[in-house]
Amino acid sequence: MRIAYHLGAHCTDEEKLLRCLLKNRGPLAEQGILVPGPSRYRVALRDALVQLKGQPADEAMQAMLLEQIMEADEAERLVLSWDSFMAFPQWAVRRSLYPNGPERLRALTRIFPQIEAEFFLAIRNPAGFLPAMVARQKDRSYEDIIAGTDPLALRWSELITRIRNVNPEVPLTVWCDEDSPLIWPEVLQAISGHAPGTELEGADDLLGTIMTPRGFGRLKAYLEASPPPDAETRRRAVTGYLQRFALPEQIETEVDLPGWTDDYVAHLTEAYDRDVARIVDIPGVRLITA
Repeated sequence: MRIAYHLGAHCTDEEKLLRCLLKNRGPLAEQGILVPGPSRYRVALRDALVQLKGQPADEAMQAMLLEQIMEADEAERLVLSWDSFMAFPQWAVRRSLYPNGPERLRALTRIFPQIEAEFFLAIRNPAGFLPAMVARQKDRSYEDIIAGTDPLALRWSELITRIRNVNPEVPLTVWCDEDSPLIWPEVLQAISGHAPGTELEGADDLLGTIMTPRGFGRLKAYLEASPPPDAETRRRAVTGYLQRFALPEQIETEVDLPGWTDDYVAHLTEAYDRDVARIVDIPGVRLITA
């Protein structure tokens, strides 16, 4: 068995990925892929991390946790998703992104030390990530959330490098949240590991949240009438419909943070683009691109 840990990050897919996989639990289970509900494992794994303090779990504890998490005696793949695996939101930005994340992930895999693990992480332009984190934590100010962090210094590539250094045996798959509408089927397949040709119910629901109902209906009709032969062809079709029917308020982040100007947002975006280019060259990392 392998465990696929979907790590978020915060303010990326907002559990749309998990909801889609849960909707398809039956067909996935037929392929040996288990997608338990989050109530079966999030608190249990959090408590185990506190109890173990980075030490490996013994066989009795592993058996107890697996019995609680799994709805079947055996599986080829177990999918666990939580955007707070690396940190709760209040600790996500502390002069860097998820400063304690790599060590927490190491401790997480030691709960089941004999089971192979894979990590999956969506990243997001700090120009959108930070405003979304502020909106998510309404009881905290922007200054409190960034805690002296320079947004221009934030680098996902640094976090990913640290994850790989601390967890060199665990493959890591990364994608940009901004690309999710175009690469969603590939992301779902990468995490669940379902067989090629498997059709997941609700796999296009993400597009429905960012398009007009009329445009989304026309896109779905087109994809059903003319199934794309490959991912690239599908991306071209989706791109064309998004250009015509996308909802601006759903794809454009409204920025209203102290000291942030249009030029500052542009600088953040340029730094993010350069950062993504660095990720391609990190050993042991697969980058899903549009």
